[in-house]
Amino acid sequence: VQLQASGGGLVQAGGSLRLSCKGSGFVFRNFFVGWFRQAPGKEREFVAAIRRVGGRADYADSVKGRFTISRDDANAMVHLQMNNLKPDDTAVYYCVADYYSMTNFRSWGQGTQVTVSS
Repeated sequence: VQLQASGGGLVQAGGSLRLSCKGSGFVFRNFFVGWFRQAPGKEREFVAAIRRVGGRADYADSVKGRFTISRDDANAMVHLQMNNLKPDDTAVYYCVADYYSMTNFRSWGQGTQVTVSS
């Protein structure tokens, strides 16, 4: 399983970014996929995840209403649209995947930095 995230960058508070993650080496449509993040000095935390088949999504309370996760199985990609960004959203964002679980992701990408300035 390989995951390649992209789309991070520097944005002002209130702005938007779209993260993308390309999966390879596995049958993407059969996997749960999602995003975690880790801010400096803090533990990694769940952001959002989306189920295989049907695509129902779960979100952390801190991002509900601002972030939207989507998947494109034909191209083996998962996206995270982030709107109304806040300085607290500053973190390295990791793409994740797992065949069995929406809560215990065992495959992780390399991360992409998101920095939100106030």
